[in-house]
Amino acid sequence: MNRDYSRFPILKYFAFAHLPEHLQGISKPFGDLAYKIVNRFLDAESHDIAETIVAVRKLLEAKDAAVRAMVK
Repeated sequence: MNRDYSRFPILKYFAFAHLPEHLQGISKPFGDLAYKIVNRFLDAESHDIAETIVAVRKLLEAKDAAVRAMVK
């Protein structure tokens, strides 16, 4: 299924392939959850896009902190 993620440019920050393998395992679940949240919004347009973006932004903050905590 092709999805239009153009309203969610923040999703690009959940990419993890460029990270060392030990950090990919930390980062990937956050990206999976970000896409799950956005897909729920896209499946039910009645949801609030502003709150969806806030949720994804806070998840990005958590992902960044978790990755930084594991940097050697």
